[in-house]
Amino acid sequence: MNDRFYKANKNEVELFKQAAEQRLPVMLTGPTGCGKTRLIEHMGEVLGRHVITISCHDDLTSADLVGRFMVTGGDVIWSDGPLTRAVKEGAICYMDEVVEARHDSLAVLHSLTDHRRTLYLDRADDVIQAPDTFMLVCSYNPAYRSSLKELKPSFRQRFVTVAMNFLQPEQEIEVLVSEANISESIAKRLVKCATAIRDADDVFHFEPPSTRALVTAAKMIAVGASELEAAEVAILAPLSNDGAVTDGLSEIAAACLAHTE
Repeated sequence: MNDRFYKANKNEVELFKQAAEQRLPVMLTGPTGCGKTRLIEHMGEVLGRHVITISCHDDLTSADLVGRFMVTGGDVIWSDGPLTRAVKEGAICYMDEVVEARHDSLAVLHSLTDHRRTLYLDRADDVIQAPDTFMLVCSYNPAYRSSLKELKPSFRQRFVTVAMNFLQPEQEIEVLVSEANISESIAKRLVKCATAIRDADDVFHFEPPSTRALVTAAKMIAVGASELEAAEVAILAPLSNDGAVTDGLSEIAAACLAHTE
């Protein structure tokens, strides 16, 4: 167990609990860094369940998920993959950025996301019935994914979908103060900076700065970096390599971080 701070935005905690009670899989959607992973960690604590995380990518195969036979000490033995371990343990299996996975790899999830709640290990000739505590949770960012990558509607409809977004400014300020132990006035200026950049997203066309990036900037400030330095390295630099865009963002940051109180 840990004591990492989680600030609920709307009703995502209650919805997650209700889905868990009904043994339903959950799909979390929302911008990068808005708190999806933190919510799952928090719910693992709330529900008293271990969280096993799988980072999805193009090369992820079904064998990577369920397991494979391996030669060990001259013997051929079956080695469980993270999905199989999660099912057996009755844990929360969290598939991060599931849209990045190959469609053929996701087919193994079908029997776990309907009334069967069963994992079929064809290669091992085994069938595992998921215990009541097992829960499958996936996440992805629908707004900034590649146009070539899309989850099939038939797959999405297997899940309870909980849409998440950035916290309200007063909530985000609370997170920064708690996470980085900075003053409320500094937190207010950082959030003001992020909000202004997010509002300019339609002009600059980049993924907006995340709460995670703000926390990183706040931690830099807590150990001696100036507010502008911290904003430059933790918030602005990761957003764009375009000099003109960077100059525009720097002007926004400088105006927002000016001490007016």
